[in-house]
Amino acid sequence: MTGSSASHNHGTDDTHAGPHGYISDKQRYLNRLRRVEGQVRGIQRMVEEEQYCIDILTQISALSSALENVALGLLDDHLKHCVVDAATRGGDEAAVKLKEASDAIARLVKA
Repeated sequence: MTGSSASHNHGTDDTHAGPHGYISDKQRYLNRLRRVEGQVRGIQRMVEEEQYCIDILTQISALSSALENVALGLLDDHLKHCVVDAATRGGDEAAVKLKEASDAIARLVKA
C-alpha cells in the first residue's frame, strides 16, 4: 500500500477529507510506530528463542504502553484539530466528530 493511493475513509462519507490534525507531527508518529514495529520483532525473536515467559510478558506490556501512547496522541490531535474545526463550523459535522471521538475513547478504554 502506498501513501498516496491508500484510502483512509473506510467507507464513510467525506467528513474525513482534508488534512488531519496529526499531520504536523506525522514524522514523530511514524518514528514511534517504527519503534513499535521493532518491539514486535523483538518479542517474536524472544518467543523463537524460547526466552522466559515473564520477560516476554514484560516486553508485551511495554509494547502495549507504546501503542497506547500513540493512540492517545492521535486522539489528542483529533480533539484539538478535527473536533475543534468541526465545532467552529457547526452543524451536523460537529456532532459526527464528537461521536467519533467518543467511540474512539470507548474502544481505547476496552482495550
